[in-house]
Amino acid sequence: MDFETVKGMIADQLKVDPATITPESRLMEDLKADSANIMVMIMDLEDRFGITVEDDQIMKLRTVGDVVNYIAKAK
Repeated sequence: MDFETVKGMIADQLKVDPATITPESRLMEDLKADSANIMVMIMDLEDRFGITVEDDQIMKLRTVGDVVNYIAKAK
């Protein structure tokens, strides 16, 4: 999975500088995502990577690294 691709998508969605995003960046605490941002991000990732993120997994995706790892396993 390409961290740079996911980082770019998250930066666009949340209007943050991609240079500030690391695998350890927490979506809500560090990047200030709210639940609506998370849902849009999940839908974009599902479309982009042809995956389905189960509802019970969404709250487990706390960091950018979690998202990258989830996508890698789901593909």
